[in-house]
Amino acid sequence: GDRVVGFAAGEEKGRRSAEGAFQEQAILMEKMTSLLPDNLSFEAASVLPLCLTTAAAGLFQPDFLAMRPPSSKPAPAGQTLVVWGGSTSVGCNAIQLAVAAGYDVIATSSLRNASYLKRLGACAVYDRHSPSTPSVIIEALRGREVCGAIAIGTGSAKACIDILGATKGQRFIALATPPVSLDEIPAGRGRWQKLLPALMGLVIRNISLALRARRNGVKTKFIWGGAPLHNEVGPMIYREFLPSALESGQFRPAPEPEIVGHGLEVIPEALERQRKGVSARKLVVTLGPR
Repeated sequence: GDRVVGFAAGEEKGRRSAEGAFQEQAILMEKMTSLLPDNLSFEAASVLPLCLTTAAAGLFQPDFLAMRPPSSKPAPAGQTLVVWGGSTSVGCNAIQLAVAAGYDVIATSSLRNASYLKRLGACAVYDRHSPSTPSVIIEALRGREVCGAIAIGTGSAKACIDILGATKGQRFIALATPPVSLDEIPAGRGRWQKLLPALMGLVIRNISLALRARRNGVKTKFIWGGAPLHNEVGPMIYREFLPSALESGQFRPAPEPEIVGHGLEVIPEALERQRKGVSARKLVVTLGPR
C-alpha cells in the first residue's frame, strides 16, 4: 500500500525486463526506491528517477566529482559547482543535490528560466546562449574555489573546460551529453546517410575536446546514469536522503511535469515531442486507472 518512486533498472546489465519502464507494472529494487509524502502526486514524482540518479552519479561517485553527500542540514562546503544546462532535467536535480550538500551553485540556462533555477537554489544564473558567458563566469568565480562542473547539452563541455581551466579548485567535468547531437537522425529510411557523418563528427569532436582539456589541465568523464545502482550512491540518495527531503520540501521534483496524455499508446508521441526539444519541463505519460 505504500506510495513510492523508484529507478527502473531494466536496461542495466544483469537486470530483467520486468524492472523496466514503459509498462503497466514494474519491479523496483528496494535500495533504489523512496517513499512519497501524501501531498506529492505520482505525476510530479515521476520526473525524478533517471535525471536524479544521473545527477547523483556525476556529483557524488568517487571517480567523478566526489562531493560530500546531501543532508537535511548541510554545512557550507566553501566551494562552488558549475552546472552548464541548469534547466535540463539533470541540471535541475544537480542544482538541488549540490545545495543540499552545502555547495554554492552557478548555473546556465535560457534567461527565461533563471528565476526558476534560483528558486531551486542556484546563487547565480547566466545566459547559456551568450558567447561571453564563460568569461563572465570565470570573473564571477575569481577568489572562489570550484568543486568541478557538470556539463549538460551540446557545446557544454567546451565551455566548462574553458571555465575550469581558468579557475581555482578541482578541474574535473562530469559529462552528461555527447558533443554532437544525434536527435536529428531518422529512425527509418535514410538513417545511415545521416548517422555515419554524425558518428564521424562525434569522434572528431571527442578528440578535439580531449586535447583542449589536456591543454587546460582539466579531466573529463562521461556519466552513466545507472551506475549508482551498483555502488553506494544509489542507497545514499534513495534510502538516506530523498524520503525526508521530499517530506520536508527541501527537495522538489524538478523540472515541472507536463502531461502529454494517458496510456502506453501515447509514448511515441511523447518521445517525438521530446526530440523536438523541451525546456524546464519533463514530459509525462500517465498510466493505470484514471
